[in-house]
Amino acid sequence: MENEPDHENVEQSLCAKTSEEELNKSFNLEASLSKFSYIDMDKELEFKNDLIDDKEFDIPQVDTPPTLESILNETDDEDESFILEDPTLLNIDTIDSHSYDTSSVASSDSGDRTNLKRKKKLPDSFSLHGSVMRHSLLKGISAQIVSAADKVDAGLPTAIAVSSLIAVGTSHGLALIFGKYQNQALRLCLGSTSVGGQYGAISALSINNDCSRLLCGFAKGQITMWDLASGKLLRSITDAHPPGTAILHIKFTDDPTLAICNDSGGSVFELTFKRVMGVRTCESRCLFSGSKGEVCCIEPLHSKPELKDHPITQFSLLAMASLTKILVIGLKPSLKVWMTFPYGRMDPSSVPLLAWHFVAVQNYVNPMLAFCRGDVVHFLLVKRDESGAIHVTKQKHLHLYYDLINFTWINSRTVVLLDSVEKLHVIDRQTQEELETVEISEVQLVYNSSHFKSLATGGNVSQALALVGEKACYQSISSYGGQIFYLGTKSVYVMMLRSWRERVDHLLKQDCLTEALALAWSFHEGKAKAVVGLSGDASKRKAIVADRMVEILFHYADRALKKCPDQGKIQVMEQHFQDMVPVIVDYCLLLQRKDLLFSQMYDKLSENSVAKGVFLECLEPYILSDKLVGITPQVMKDLIVHFQDKKLMENVEALIVHMDITSLDIQQVVLMCWENRLYDAMIYVYNRGMNEFISPMEKLFRVIAPPLNAGKTLTDEQVVMGNKLLVYISCCLAGRAYPLGDIPEDLVPLVKNQVFEFLIRLHSAEASPEEEIYPYIRTLLHFDTREFLNVLALTFEDFKNDKQAVEYQQRIVDILLKVMVENSDFTPSQVGCLFTFLARQLAKPDNTLFVNRTLFDQVLEFLCSPDDDSRHSERQQVLLELLQAGGIVQFEESRLIRMAEKAEFYQICEFMYEREHQYDKIIDCYLRDPLREEEVFNYIHNILSIPGHSAEEKQSVWQKAMDHIEELVSLKPCKAAELVATHFSGHIETVIKKLQNQVLLFKFLRSLLDPREGIHVNQELLQISPCITEQFIELLCQFNPTQVIETLQVLECYRLEETIQITQKYQLHEVTAYLLEKKGDIHGAFLIMLERLQSKLQEVTHQGENTKEDPSLKDVEDTMVETIALCQRNSHNLNQQQREALWFPLLEAMMAPQKLSSSAIPHLHSEALKSLTMQVLNSMAAFIALPSILQRILQDPVYGKGKLGEIQGLILGMLDTFNYEQTLLETTTSLLNQDLHWSLCNLRASVTRGLNPKQDYCSICLQQYKRRQEMADEIIVFSCGHLYHSFCLQNKECTVEFEGQTRWTCYKCSSSNKVGKLSENSSEIKKGRITPSQVKMSPSYHQSKGDPTAKKGTSEPVLDPQQIQAFDQLCRLYRGSSRLALLTELSQNRSSESYRPFSGSQSAPAFNSIFQNENFQLQLIPPPVTED
Repeated sequence: MENEPDHENVEQSLCAKTSEEELNKSFNLEASLSKFSYIDMDKELEFKNDLIDDKEFDIPQVDTPPTLESILNETDDEDESFILEDPTLLNIDTIDSHSYDTSSVASSDSGDRTNLKRKKKLPDSFSLHGSVMRHSLLKGISAQIVSAADKVDAGLPTAIAVSSLIAVGTSHGLALIFGKYQNQALRLCLGSTSVGGQYGAISALSINNDCSRLLCGFAKGQITMWDLASGKLLRSITDAHPPGTAILHIKFTDDPTLAICNDSGGSVFELTFKRVMGVRTCESRCLFSGSKGEVCCIEPLHSKPELKDHPITQFSLLAMASLTKILVIGLKPSLKVWMTFPYGRMDPSSVPLLAWHFVAVQNYVNPMLAFCRGDVVHFLLVKRDESGAIHVTKQKHLHLYYDLINFTWINSRTVVLLDSVEKLHVIDRQTQEELETVEISEVQLVYNSSHFKSLATGGNVSQALALVGEKACYQSISSYGGQIFYLGTKSVYVMMLRSWRERVDHLLKQDCLTEALALAWSFHEGKAKAVVGLSGDASKRKAIVADRMVEILFHYADRALKKCPDQGKIQVMEQHFQDMVPVIVDYCLLLQRKDLLFSQMYDKLSENSVAKGVFLECLEPYILSDKLVGITPQVMKDLIVHFQDKKLMENVEALIVHMDITSLDIQQVVLMCWENRLYDAMIYVYNRGMNEFISPMEKLFRVIAPPLNAGKTLTDEQVVMGNKLLVYISCCLAGRAYPLGDIPEDLVPLVKNQVFEFLIRLHSAEASPEEEIYPYIRTLLHFDTREFLNVLALTFEDFKNDKQAVEYQQRIVDILLKVMVENSDFTPSQVGCLFTFLARQLAKPDNTLFVNRTLFDQVLEFLCSPDDDSRHSERQQVLLELLQAGGIVQFEESRLIRMAEKAEFYQICEFMYEREHQYDKIIDCYLRDPLREEEVFNYIHNILSIPGHSAEEKQSVWQKAMDHIEELVSLKPCKAAELVATHFSGHIETVIKKLQNQVLLFKFLRSLLDPREGIHVNQELLQISPCITEQFIELLCQFNPTQVIETLQVLECYRLEETIQITQKYQLHEVTAYLLEKKGDIHGAFLIMLERLQSKLQEVTHQGENTKEDPSLKDVEDTMVETIALCQRNSHNLNQQQREALWFPLLEAMMAPQKLSSSAIPHLHSEALKSLTMQVLNSMAAFIALPSILQRILQDPVYGKGKLGEIQGLILGMLDTFNYEQTLLETTTSLLNQDLHWSLCNLRASVTRGLNPKQDYCSICLQQYKRRQEMADEIIVFSCGHLYHSFCLQNKECTVEFEGQTRWTCYKCSSSNKVGKLSENSSEIKKGRITPSQVKMSPSYHQSKGDPTAKKGTSEPVLDPQQIQAFDQLCRLYRGSSRLALLTELSQNRSSESYRPFSGSQSAPAFNSIFQNENFQLQLIPPPVTED
C-alpha cells in the first residue's frame, strides 16, 4: 500500500530481531532511533523545521570535488548500484506504448550503447544534503522471482504489496509471498497457472492491516481472498463488478471487512465481507459509475494503530481520481461526498496520483491528501470541526519541471517523486527544496499499461483511459514503514532514508570532507532536511553530532598534512593550507572547542611550519571581531613571534588590544611595543595588565616634550604620538578605556585623580635644573592649545558638586594663566584660546572659578597692541571669539571700543555697536574695512527691509547711506543702483546731485537704467523722468558712443526730439538715423545713411594704390548693408514712387565711383564695388520692377554710351536670379500636381467601394428591413456599417436641414460621440465645428429581389455626401489633410475669391476650415470605440 504513513520506529522493533548482515543493510534504519510514538516524531519534525528550516546554511566551498570514477569505483558494502545523475541531462519523451507489462524506460533503451555514455555529474543538492536515500536490491526475492518464472512458469512479476510480508503477483496468476526476514524466504505460493489461464494475470494486490488476508485482483475481473497464515483460498469473487473489465486497484480499508475495487470501466465498488453461519459472502455496492467519468486511481485513508481514535477515522475516507477531477468521499456512517476538486489544464497522457499522510500542523495532527496530475502537486489538509463536518483547506502547492508517474510520502516532511523518465526526486515538502535525485532506470520498472487497456478482455476501454495507462505503475511501487519497494521485471529494490550518521559517512567515503562537516553542522544546528536517527532534546542531539564532528576534524587535519605537496614552491604549500586550515579553525570555534583547537589541533599542525603559520594567521579575524578572546600563552607567544618575523607589526598592535592580557608576558610585550612604536598596544597592556595609567603618559611626554621646548617642528610620527596622548588623557578623564571599551567603574575616580595630579606636577620625574615649571601642561599647550583646552572643557562638564574636582579645576586654571600670561612664547591665537575657554567657563550659571579681571585687561592690551602689525586678522578673530564666548562682561565697553578703533578691529566695533543698536556707525565700520566693504550693501538693505528695527534706527541708517552715497557708488555701481532703486526711489534726483564725478554718475545711471546690467529693478515703479534718461544718453555719447544704438533699443522713457538733438551734437549719424526712422522720418534717416555711404566711398576712390588691404572698404560694406536693411524694413509700407526714391539714389551712390574711374586704368577696388552694386540690385529686385531697374541702368551715361560688355555682369546676375526663381516655381507646381493626382486616385478608389452593412436589421427598431411593408420607407446605409429605416431615423430626429437639403446622421455613432441633442448639431455644422466623420451621410440605397422601395442616387456630376464621407475617411486614414488641401485653404484665406477643388452646394460643410478640423487639434485621449 503505497500511501501508508511511515513509522520508522515500528519497523525498527521488527528489524532488530534479525542478525543477518544483508537484512540489516536493507531494512534496519538506525539502531539508535528514538522510541517516541508516531505522532511525537512527526510533530517534532514539523515544529523544529518550521522554526529553523527556512534559512539556508552558508556552506563552505568544496576544495576538490570527487570525480565520477572515484565515486563509481568506491567499494561499498551496501551494493549501491545506482548512479546520481543531473536531472537536466535526460529528456526521454517517447515510451513504447505497445509493450506489455515490462515496458520500462530502461528496458526499451537498454540495448542502446549511447544510453551508457550519458555524461553524469554531481548535482548541487549532493554537496548540500549528501546522499539522502539508501537503495538496495533485495537479492533473495529477486532471485526467487526469476527462479519461479523458470521452474514453475510463474510468468513475469506484475504487482507488489508490502506489509510485514512482501506479496508479488505474476502474469500467470500466481501470488508469491516472501518474508522480509530470514533470508527473504518464499513463504507461500498462492494460486496455480491453470487458474491463471482462466483469470489472467494478477493486476492488483492488497494486504490488510494485521497482515492476515491478501486480496488479489485479476486482469479478467475476478477477485480472490487468501489467508496468509494458512495459504487457504477464502473467497473467489466473480460478480463484484461488471464482467469484461480488469481490476485496476483493490484496497483494504482500516475495517478488515471492507475493501474498495476499481475496474477498467472506470467504476468504483465497495466490497463488504461477511461470514454467516460459516458461509463466507461478499456484497458489492457501486460507489461511482464509470459512465459519469472514469476513475483510474483510488486511495483509502489508512491510520496507524496510534491514531485509531482520531476523530477523522470514523468517516472511513476514500479519495478517488477520475480523468477530470478529484473526489473525497466518506463511506461511513453513510456514503457522503465531502469534496470535489477539478484538475484545470493538464496533459491528457499524465497519470493522476493520490497519497494520504498524517501531518502535524498548528499543534494538531490531521490527514493531508497530496494529489497531482502532470507537474503540479496540490496538498489538501482535511479537518473535522466541532459540528462533525469535514473541511478541506488548500496548502502551498509544489511546481515541478517534470511530469510525475508516482508520488510517495516517506514521512510527514519528505516526499519521493518518480518522474516520467524514471528519475527519483526526494523533496522536502515545506521548503520545496530538492534534496536528491536518483536514476532508477536499472530497476526496469513494471508498468500496468495492459490492464488499463484491458487487453485480457478484448481492450474494451476508452481511449482516454488507455492513454493514461501508458505510464501507469500504481501496482509496481509500494511503501511501508518508511521504506519504498520498487518492482522490476526481474528484481525488487527497496529505498529508505539514510540515518544522519550514514549520510555523513557516505560523504566521507566520497572523500568530501568539507561537505561532510557542513552537513554535520546542519544536523547540529537543526537546519538539515529529512533527518533520521537523532533523538532526545536539542542539547543531547547537539552533543552527539559534536562528537562525530570532532572525529571528522581529526581526520581532516591528518588528511591536510598527508596531502600537502612535498616539493615545489612554498606558495603552493601555503595555498594548500590556506584552503584546509581555516575549515578546522571555523568548526572548532563554532563548536566552542577552544581546548581542542589550541591543544591537539595546534600540536598536530605545528608539525609543519607552513601549516603552523597559516593557522596563526587564521586566528587574526576572529580575534579582531572578539569571537576569540582567550588564547593559551604558548599560542599567543608564537602568534606575536610569527607576525614579527613577517614584519606585520600593525597587525600585532590590532591583535593585542583585542586580547585577554593574562595570556601575555607583559614585560616582553611592553618592550616589543616600545621598540616597534606600537603605542596603542603599550597603553592597553599597561592599563589592562597592571592597572597603570600614568606610566604610558610619561613615556609619551619624554618623546614630544624636548623638540617642543626647543621650538623645533615636530615630525609626523611625533605629531601622531601627541594626538594619541591627547586622546588618551581625554579617555582617562572621561572614564573610557583606550583605545576601546570602558575603565572599570570602581577605578574611574582614582584614574581621574591620578591624571590631574600628573598634569599639575611642578616638575617631571627626572627633571634637569633648567626645566620650567609645570612641564606637562606647558608641553600640551605648545602642542595643540585649542584641543587641550577642549579636552579640559569636556572634563569640566562632568564635574558636579565634587569638592575635590572643583579644587582641581581652579588649580588647573591658575596654572594655565601662570604658564601662558607670564610667557611670551605663545601666539595671540593661543592666548586668545585660553581666555575664550575661561570666558566660556565663567559665563556658566553654576560657575565656581575665579579669574582676576586685570588679566583680561592685559589680554586686551596684548591683542590690541598697535606696535605689532603682524597677525592682524588672527588677533581680531581671537578677540571676537572671546567676546562672543561671554568675555565681554570682563571689559569696560567704552575702553574696548576705543582700543578696537585704534587697532582697526572693525568687526569688534561692529559687535559692540550692534549691542548698543548704533546701526548707522556700523556702516562706517564696513566702509573702512577693506575685507568686508562690499558687504555694506546687504547690511543696509537688511536693516531697511527686515522688520524688527525701530523707525529711528532705520532713519539714521537711511541718512548715513545717503551721506555716503558717492562712496557706495564708487565701491560697486550696480549694487548701489539696486539699493537706490529699492530704498531711495523717490530721491533719485538728490542722489544724482550728490554725484559730482561725471564718470561715477555715468556708471550709476547705466546700472540704474540699462536692464542688461543685470540688476532687478521695476522701471515702472521707479518713474524716472525723461530728463534723467536723456542725461544718461548724453553721458553715454561722451563715454561709450559705440553702445548708444544698442542701449536706445532697450531704454524706454526718452523724448525723441531732445535725444536727436543730443546725438546731432555729438555727430553720431547712425544713431540719428535710427531715431529718425523710429520717429517715422524714413527719408530723413535714409539721407543721413546715404551721406555717410557717399563720404566713405569718396575716401575709397581717392585712396592711393599703395595699400594692399584697405580697412575703409569694410566700412563701406558695413554702411551699405545697414542702408539696405533700412530700405528693406520700410519698403513694405511705401508706394512705388517712394520706394524708387529710396533705392535709386542708393544705386546711384554705388555706381558713382565706377564712373570716375577711367576704363584705361581700372580702380583698385572696382571689382569689389561691382559685387557690392550687384548686392544692391539683388535687394532692389524684391521691391522694384526689373524693367524699371534695367531702364535706369541703360539711361546712365556711363553704361548708356559704353559697350554691352560693361553691363554684362549686372544683367547676367539679374538673369541668374530670375532662373533660380523660375526653377523654384516649376518644382513647387510639380509637387502640387503630384499631390493632386495622388489625392484623386485614392478618392476615386474609396468612393467606388461598395458599402457592407454589419447586420440585416434596422439598428433602431431591430426589425429586418425586408419585412417592413411601408411602401414609402427607404433603407439608409452609412459607411460605418449601421443600417436604418428612414422612418426610424426621422423619428429619432437624425435629419439635419442645411442649405435646402436633408442630411442624415447615423443614430448610434452620433449618440455615442455626442452628448448634446441633434438640434444643437445643426448649429454646429453651420459654424463648421463638426467634421464629416461625425455627420455620416448616405444615399438611400438598397436593391434586393426586386424591392420596389429601393431608391436610386442622383446622377449629378458632383460629389454626393457618400463620396464626401469617403474622402474624409481617406484623409483620416493618412493622418491628416493632404498638402494640396492645406495650400488650397491658405489661398482661400488670403484671396477674396473662394476656390474649392470640388464644386457643389452639399460639399460646403465638408470643406469648412481644415484648421478647425479635429486632426489639427491636440488629442489627449483616443475617441471611444462604438460597439454594436
